[in-house]
Amino acid sequence: MSTLKAVRGTRDLLPPETELWNFVEETARRVFARYNFGEIRTPIFEDTQLFARGVGEETDIVSKEMYTWEDRARAQSEKAQSLTLRPENTAGVVRAYIENKLGETGLLQKLYYIGPQFRRERPQKGRYRQFYQIGAEVIGPPSAGSESPLRDAEVLEMLATLLTELGIEGWKLELNSVGSMSDRPRYIAALREALKEKAPLMCSDCQQRANTNPLRVLDCKVPEDQPIIETLPKIADFLDESSKAHFAAVCAALDACGVAYSVNPRLVRGLDYYTRTTFEFTHGGLGAQNALLGGGRYDGLSEVIGGPKAPGIGFAMGEDRLILTLQAQADQKLALADAYIAPLGEALNPAALELARDLRRAGLRIELGDGGFRLKKSFEMGNKLARKIVLLGENELQSGILTVKDFASGEQVKVPRTELAQSLKAE
Repeated sequence: MSTLKAVRGTRDLLPPETELWNFVEETARRVFARYNFGEIRTPIFEDTQLFARGVGEETDIVSKEMYTWEDRARAQSEKAQSLTLRPENTAGVVRAYIENKLGETGLLQKLYYIGPQFRRERPQKGRYRQFYQIGAEVIGPPSAGSESPLRDAEVLEMLATLLTELGIEGWKLELNSVGSMSDRPRYIAALREALKEKAPLMCSDCQQRANTNPLRVLDCKVPEDQPIIETLPKIADFLDESSKAHFAAVCAALDACGVAYSVNPRLVRGLDYYTRTTFEFTHGGLGAQNALLGGGRYDGLSEVIGGPKAPGIGFAMGEDRLILTLQAQADQKLALADAYIAPLGEALNPAALELARDLRRAGLRIELGDGGFRLKKSFEMGNKLARKIVLLGENELQSGILTVKDFASGEQVKVPRTELAQSLKAE
């Protein structure tokens, strides 16, 4: 019988790596709370039309990468429904905003999420078919200030703070404006005209995009196409005065709070719903696919999926790629327990469990040995798993004075049980 394995494009996350994942998620939650964001949890599958209408039928995500199936009717009174594992989460958050009538509060909704997404694409380093994102959205009625460029700048400043607190070094922020819904047709018309001559010289995907969605040509990553893309019209030349003023205000606010950025006139991102501000944070340690996270403004998305006017801005951070960056910056080490409790005989196992319980309740990280181990094995196990070993024999149990050895220094001391927790916390 063949051995069953994880499906291609998925993998198991194991200790000690999960320690790093927990650190990232706990740091994100802590930073988001300081900016008054609350957590939202949406279903991992949605009606397929949510993504077709919201993300865009001509995007690679919808046309090539979604996991979609027909949920067959279970009774004659039911209709079959096309369902899709979520390939991204912004559309689901906006759907939840509409369905739960959050706009009726009249307030900005500041929401974050952490969880898995699913795309059927070619697996490679840092890119999986089940991958994890940390994201956030600011959305609300215009009367709540949701269209303000200050919201854009606040999200970007929050992200700079988050990356700094995570210990990410050397990140870069690239910004662009892709204009409003009224700017876009003028630019797309000029782009189509330019691509009539140049698209045949580009990759097959770009040749198709030139007809179906010319903006996606700017998002091409094929090296040979980059010199051609550099010659295409720039969207900045087609922005109206309102869009120009909005982008200038975003940049001015970032300048005021010292967030470094560069303007990239080719940055469009890969989703149809983006308007005005788009951005990416990149890191050189990730190779050619160097984006840590990206996002932008999506002022018309709510209306596209049947809701009220609700301008918004958000981002999604690829947690898998973020972990790779952190691992590249420093060698990962196993997080050691504060102490390894070694009972000296099986009869002392109950007392050892009681001691471990008391120390854990005091907030310490404790690994519990077994009285069936020889003393040499207990030391070997303890040295791998903890900073110190606590020996619990009959003498220690009767006297209440425990023997504690520090593996790093080799120092061995006697500590009263009443002072043990404080002694283990001391370093």
